Amino acid sequence: MTMDDEASSPAPSAPGRTAAYFDGTSNKRRTVTLRLDYALVIMEDGARIASWTYDDIRRADSPTGLLRLSCITGQGLARLEIRDAALAAEVTARCPRLDENLPSRRGIAAIVGWSLAAATSIVLVVLFGVPLAAERLTPLVPDSFERRLGEVGDKQVSAVFSPTQCTNAAGQAAFEKLVGKLRESAGLDTSVQSKVVTTSPKIANAFALPGGRVYLFNELLAKAENADEVAGVLAHELGHVRHRDSMRELIHNGGSSFLIGLLFGDVTGSGALLFTSRTLVQSSYSRDAESNADSFAIETMHRLGRPAKPMGELMLRITGKEGKGITLLSSHPLTEDRLARMDKADSGLKQGPPLLSGAEWQALKGICGSTKT
Repeated sequence: MTMDDEASSPAPSAPGRTAAYFDGTSNKRRTVTLRLDYALVIMEDGARIASWTYDDIRRADSPTGLLRLSCITGQGLARLEIRDAALAAEVTARCPRLDENLPSRRGIAAIVGWSLAAATSIVLVVLFGVPLAAERLTPLVPDSFERRLGEVGDKQVSAVFSPTQCTNAAGQAAFEKLVGKLRESAGLDTSVQSKVVTTSPKIANAFALPGGRVYLFNELLAKAENADEVAGVLAHELGHVRHRDSMRELIHNGGSSFLIGLLFGDVTGSGALLFTSRTLVQSSYSRDAESNADSFAIETMHRLGRPAKPMGELMLRITGKEGKGITLLSSHPLTEDRLARMDKADSGLKQGPPLLSGAEWQALKGICGSTKT
């Protein structure tokens, strides 16, 4: 070093000023002393433990009031933290390339671009990849696993609706007779479980859980005017059971919510768990699933010699008319369209005997007259 270099370089700093040092191999915080000589010398208990050349020192992300430094030729994860403002100013004055690793405008643009690309890819996977995966994975799910999910869903139903099973003896006999005929016509085995329940709040609804658990809410039964209306609704839900729609929606919604959670920073997946739990008890399916369940119900009813139109009439009575302007945006076929489809399908049907006698229908209507939890 020449005499001119010595005159122009900063004078050595007096020892004694402390900082926090993390050596990159553990999370232990070490209190060290800094000496600013030919390099930044890091000392602990009077012994030198590291020496950082000023040209190799870079600024790391840090909060206000703290200078955090790294060294590109030092231990990869090693960090030095300086809180003393005067010491921090003296160190930064000696580091000519301190901010070289900070992103430029071009770098920021690249980060934003890649972030948007990543977000777009997640959205595309949610819209197209997850439904395809759900379609392919559903047939691979064992029946035993699906039944266990149905048990979980049953608990969710209890928590959300506080259902009370209706067990009036005559009504239960009529209900079992009706379900038995539908199940036989649909080609389903006795593993399918169904029951009529009262709920709080009162909701006119019916839905199927994974594993073949079918619920008929008494509020819907109260609005029905004949056995064909109820039978059609039950046949529709049995269609969801046959097509495993609950399982498919569970995979679809659970996967979608997990990816959306990642997009918005829900790295724990708690959003996915919540979404999955809700899916177990929801009665909403895709447009195609609803249409396929309607087809299944029509075929099931026709094999029994009974019309499918009463099911559409009951749906329309419960939901009311819906505008035709949003047909393409609706996640389900509109009730007017469904009714028209069922009416057309019934054309030329040779009707068979009633599914229930008049007395049996009245007993079914009164099934919740004597109940137990």
